[in-house]
Amino acid sequence: MKDYIEERAILIATYIIEHNATVRQTAKAFGVSKSTVHKDVTDRLSHINHALALEARKVLDLNKAQRHIRGGLATKEKYTHRQKSGM
Repeated sequence: MKDYIEERAILIATYIIEHNATVRQTAKAFGVSKSTVHKDVTDRLSHINHALALEARKVLDLNKAQRHIRGGLATKEKYTHRQKSGM
């Protein structure tokens, strides 16, 4: 594996842990795709630093478990905003 890919995987995992970030937020911050973030954390990082991979995985699993709640809140906000503006 190329050095820059290993370095990116470590930086991505550290960012996810420190910011409690989602895959989408992390991808935007690093300018890569969601697929790249996911592959770095789940596959590549486990070969580089297994302990870091497990920590990042915990955050991603928590975010995945909560995503339906965030989606519902976003929808509620969307329609609340529409009612206030008279649409």
